[in-house]
Amino acid sequence: MGLQDKLDEMRRTFESSAPPEALTVMHRATEDLLSSGIMERALKTGDRAPEFTLPDINGNSIGSAKLLGKGPMVISFYRGVW
Repeated sequence: MGLQDKLDEMRRTFESSAPPEALTVMHRATEDLLSSGIMERALKTGDRAPEFTLPDINGNSIGSAKLLGKGPMVISFYRGVW
């Protein structure tokens, strides 16, 4: 089973048990994002990300160029407290 198949199955499982009100809000938010044009502005496979500087785990600024000088870099995004 491919990744998309697994994601589709997870969505179906969630949607079969989620409250209808929550699904309505989530679907509306998804439609709003899609209609905003965000997908056209997002980086695509093979695109190069622009250089950036962000705080590290200790709050110190670190630039992507410096990290890439040491080797490959992985960027992980999270929403905060789960």
